Amino acid sequence: MRMKLLLSLAVCAPALASSLYELAAKDISGKEVSLSDYKGKVILFVNTASKCGFTGQYEGLEELYQEFKDRDFIVLAFPSNDFLGQEPGSDAEIKEFCQTRYNVTFPIFSKAPVSGKDKQPVFTWLTEAAGGGVMWNFEKFLVGKDGEFIDRWRSTTKPSKLRESILAALEKP
Repeated sequence: MRMKLLLSLAVCAPALASSLYELAAKDISGKEVSLSDYKGKVILFVNTASKCGFTGQYEGLEELYQEFKDRDFIVLAFPSNDFLGQEPGSDAEIKEFCQTRYNVTFPIFSKAPVSGKDKQPVFTWLTEAAGGGVMWNFEKFLVGKDGEFIDRWRSTTKPSKLRESILAALEKP
């Protein structure tokens, strides 16, 4: 009986992707985007929210993106309504807010959970690699050109504090 239960759990449990590049997510327009499209780039993943005390970090994220985008760096924003309902808008509203309020030009993905049992696969991979779940909006995860996890920062870390880590990742072959 115990063996049947274990086999049943193994069949029902979703497999963790062995590579970030095996995953895909829908962008803010609803198009499926393979993360393999970003192979060879240093990627900064950020879970975002429009009505959070940290929302002003969009400005610093855009500055980082503009500064390093020509050196194979990209910021990917993943809006989520997981924390106190601070991202209540639709994808269209989120896109308009980011573009008109903060002039965001980096990719924004469709609103989806980044925590809990329904979290999207990208954040399952990131939190497994980082050794712990997302605690609040605007947590940042840095992944190298090789698709390997480098580091994570909690919400209180301003984007400007990530420059040295980004530069070091960009300098790796």
